[in-house]
Amino acid sequence: MSLTDVVPLDRVLPSEETLVGYLLRLSRPRFWLYLAGPVVVGVTFAARSPAELFSPLALVLFGYFLLPANVYLYGINDVFDRDVDAENPKKEGREVRYDGSQTVLAAVVLSGLAGLAFVPFFALRGQYGAASATLIYLFLATEYSAPPLRFKTTPFLDSISNGLYVLPAVIAFAAVAGSLPPLGAIAGGWLWAMGMHTFSAIPDIEPDREAGIRTTATELGEASTYRYCAAVWLLAAAVFLAVHPFFTAVLLVYPLLVFGIVRSDVDVDDAYWWYPFVNTLAGMTITLAGLWVLLYG
Repeated sequence: MSLTDVVPLDRVLPSEETLVGYLLRLSRPRFWLYLAGPVVVGVTFAARSPAELFSPLALVLFGYFLLPANVYLYGINDVFDRDVDAENPKKEGREVRYDGSQTVLAAVVLSGLAGLAFVPFFALRGQYGAASATLIYLFLATEYSAPPLRFKTTPFLDSISNGLYVLPAVIAFAAVAGSLPPLGAIAGGWLWAMGMHTFSAIPDIEPDREAGIRTTATELGEASTYRYCAAVWLLAAAVFLAVHPFFTAVLLVYPLLVFGIVRSDVDVDDAYWWYPFVNTLAGMTITLAGLWVLLYG
């Protein structure tokens, strides 16, 4: 469950018939914090004083990854999945289908260019780690859906490339602290994102197979995909031991949830929509711990 499940989108957003209303739906409001949340975590653990939490750069990064980055990431996906999405039941009600509008396409491209503008900004400040992470993020966000690489159609590369969701945290940390976060945090976060992506692909197994799309989930099948997600999330928790056991304790929730879903025979189509809430709660727990250390540690 998430806020947008409690309050229907049509009650809080402009009409889907307007450009703003359409773009807001295209950007997947339920998943905004998947990119913006890591920025908050990165800033929290990079900040050396409470004032740095609300520095102009931190706020700009949060604003970009809250909306424009989501417009770009999901817009690229919808543009190149137009034919596939015609049969995808996930597009009914909760999401919108790309209608071929050139105006929408221009908005998606501009959102990507806005992210690219961070690269020279960071480079001029000597923050080459942040600049490099931004380039990697934009490359993966583009080539996950766009040709020629289109990672989403190659089993296991689709999962690996979705480590991109940890990169907003890396960018924000490097921008505020002036150096990259610990390697264990990057690797553990990357593995977590791999598991999250592959779990979210389970409801798409049948539509993807019907469309001839090969993914990690279609390759493994539902039962083995559950095992893959649990294994990757367990590995992520283990890697985070190199950073702090607290992170490991939080991440162990994910393989436990997989076990619970399988044992209880919960419909994965329903479980899929729990994860915005689960991820928000996990991110909030980690952020509050970082704030405690900053203020009282």
